[in-house]
Amino acid sequence: MKLKKREEIPVCDTWNLEDILPSDEAWEDLFNETEGSLSGYKTYEEHLADSGEMLFSCLNFDEEISLKIETLFVYARQKSDEDTGNAKYQGLSSRARALSYQAAGLSSYIVPGILTIPENLLKEYRETVPALKRYDRTLEIILKKKEHTLPAAMEALLANSMEATSGSSEIFNMFNNADVKFPEINDEKGKPVKITHGNYVALMEKQDREVRKSAFYGLYGVYKQFDNTLAATFSSNVKRAAFYAKARNYSSARAHSLAENEVSEEVYDNLIQAVHDGLPYLHEYVSMRKKALGAESLHMYDLYVPMVSGEERKISFEDAKTMVLEGLRPLGDHYLALLKEGFEKRWIDVYENEGKRSGAYSWGVYGVHPYVLLNFNGTLDSVFTLAHEMGHALHSWFSDKNQTYMDAGYKIFVAEVASTCNEALLIRHLLEITEDKKERAYLLNHFMDSFRGTLYRQAMFAEFEDKAHRLAARGEALTSETLCKMYHQLNEEYFGPDMVVDPEIDYEWSRIPHFYTPFYVYQYATGFSAAVAISSRILAGDEKTVKGYYEFLSGGCSMPPVELLKLCGVDMSTAEPVKDALLVFSGLLEEMKRLI
Repeated sequence: MKLKKREEIPVCDTWNLEDILPSDEAWEDLFNETEGSLSGYKTYEEHLADSGEMLFSCLNFDEEISLKIETLFVYARQKSDEDTGNAKYQGLSSRARALSYQAAGLSSYIVPGILTIPENLLKEYRETVPALKRYDRTLEIILKKKEHTLPAAMEALLANSMEATSGSSEIFNMFNNADVKFPEINDEKGKPVKITHGNYVALMEKQDREVRKSAFYGLYGVYKQFDNTLAATFSSNVKRAAFYAKARNYSSARAHSLAENEVSEEVYDNLIQAVHDGLPYLHEYVSMRKKALGAESLHMYDLYVPMVSGEERKISFEDAKTMVLEGLRPLGDHYLALLKEGFEKRWIDVYENEGKRSGAYSWGVYGVHPYVLLNFNGTLDSVFTLAHEMGHALHSWFSDKNQTYMDAGYKIFVAEVASTCNEALLIRHLLEITEDKKERAYLLNHFMDSFRGTLYRQAMFAEFEDKAHRLAARGEALTSETLCKMYHQLNEEYFGPDMVVDPEIDYEWSRIPHFYTPFYVYQYATGFSAAVAISSRILAGDEKTVKGYYEFLSGGCSMPPVELLKLCGVDMSTAEPVKDALLVFSGLLEEMKRLI
């Protein structure tokens, strides 16, 4: 089926970006106003220590500029994501990004300037100027980074270099979303269907094995054609991360990335170790999948098809919304009312169209409701994606309502908790209400695949990423051959002896957008583990956890992320939540064995 053009999508199924800015003309007005205001940074340079009022005024000015630039960038980028081939919005995104780099350069003296204020004088300012209370957390984070902050001139140089070094990420984004073209294959009815980012997983869930195989070879065959280019792009981004880590006196890019989120490196290592300890469960899952599918050999293209065959249920978006509302009832009326508002007030861009950005996300601007981009295709997976992204959206809503702009943006480490908690609540609701043995097996299959796809797969991604960065740090070249070999070995180790690790999967590393935000993916696995624990307590009727969960949602970055999760009774500084999640997976395996 041919994809619709953007203008053919009904308005009611698109998001309303006019809630951010009423028009492109308003964007231009805000851009010009903001650009003209940047000279105001000079007012405060070399004067931060003059008085507490001067320090407050500078921080307040920087906050206002930051919010304006965020508004410009989010509007432009989301318009661009509607159709990534639209040159106009590519241009607006580039201009907003350039403006942010310009502001970063002009404001780069702020952090080193604050750190040069004598400790006793800064303390006096904070105690005698009540307005500075607004920036307590900001100042706390700055002071923590003292040993990694450079003199003002060097900070300015680093800030001004960001635009010049961001090319690898931009090149990958344009290649992956605007330029790459996948072939047509025949679907289960023999009709031609073009592979897209949006329909690939749906094709991999087809019962017809030839369709899955064709989609698998079709997709990875394209990435294989560009393997050297993509290896160079990936390698460039790894070098970029290493450069900024070294410049800031961190021992590694990983140490730098985790420090930005106030997370210790032990959390990363604990995750990998706990998952390795739990690999026998994944090997058992693979063995069960092979048996359930009646396959002589299990291939990578057999991982997504449900183990329980049956009629493929097509779910309308209206039904999907109802399912999500019912599944999230344990979170209370206030949460449900906000979900309905999001569904009814065009927070969501629902369907795939020609050129639209692949995947799904939630994003937005402080002071405006959050937005959700979907590529809804009527599968059960897409229902869970709706629940997932609305979890992100309402996390942002609560944080924005309860925190200042500076304290509202929650750290990436906790970003996947609310979204995954929604998924866990939904799946358990569906398991509770079904009386059909076959449907129960289907849902168990889906829940187990969430563990495989989020906890195990993202941990494997994290291990690959860590190995790649370590290789680069030793001066070894990250060629396509090196990366493919390493990725192949990890797949063999994770999936075990009953899995045929097809050579095509060796190129999977080259299509993962999150690798261009170094050391991001591990947080899907830690977030999933925390969410499984929190959802279990909520469903058990633990009122203390429910209360703590709302405090967590409202916390933004007002506390370090590990401390925020402790409000819900989950301690991610240990490996216990990961181990506990893997025990839940083990229990699902045992129940599934009895059903099939």
